Amino acid sequence: MIPQIHAVQFGQLVRANHTALCAAWLQRAGTPSVPAHCERFLQAFAAAADDPQAGSIDDRAWRAMRDVLDDMSAALAGRGATAAASVGFVFAVKQPLSGLLQAHLAARPDALAAALRAVDAWVDQLGLYVLDGFQRSREQIIARQQRELLELSTPVISLWEGVLALPLIGTLDSARAQVVMENLLDRIAATHVHTAIIDITGVPTVDTMVAQHLMKTIAAARLMGADCILSGIRPQIAQTIVHLGVDLAGVVTKASLADAFLHATRAAAD
Repeated sequence: MIPQIHAVQFGQLVRANHTALCAAWLQRAGTPSVPAHCERFLQAFAAAADDPQAGSIDDRAWRAMRDVLDDMSAALAGRGATAAASVGFVFAVKQPLSGLLQAHLAARPDALAAALRAVDAWVDQLGLYVLDGFQRSREQIIARQQRELLELSTPVISLWEGVLALPLIGTLDSARAQVVMENLLDRIAATHVHTAIIDITGVPTVDTMVAQHLMKTIAAARLMGADCILSGIRPQIAQTIVHLGVDLAGVVTKASLADAFLHATRAAAD
């Protein structure tokens, strides 16, 4: 059990010296310090310190503080701060809080020692909590950026009335194949096109998995009422598809996007 310091009215001390504490903390922390973070942190810290049940920061008394730290971790991660800087920001509050206790409890050495131990233990736990929250926030940012990059790497282009093109560049894995299918089907549903051209000129290799992804996308487009043309079939890819035994029966294939577009426009004219 962490020593309780509510008896020395530490929370009241923090509130009474809020401005000075925040200034001293910001001076020690430097970047990526934000005044709003300091103020919310000190308010939540004071409330928890006044609670007789405030032991570990996992306790209910620290719920408001955990919310503050979650917001702070997300903000710091979003600003590009490092994990070390984020944790250091929290640890920088130790000295101002310790100085406040020493000034208030100089005549009570036993109470001062217990209070200092409590503050050290609490701030250490809060720093570790921020580290964990920072890592979660960074993972969420990375996952969101990956989704955005996938969206950007699979553009669906309107070539002509009723004709869409989906140029693929780079490796086609399962995650990207799902985005490809979703983007294409969404555009087909929104524009009611009759032909979709899937161009794989920029796909370096075609293996069994890539072929399966392409066939699934073509089948899904057909169910939406659009015919698909597969373009960009280079000689090496043609040999690979034959070697893999991929059945492209019923799928129109063309060597280039230009050939596929010409076929689509002629088919529409007929």
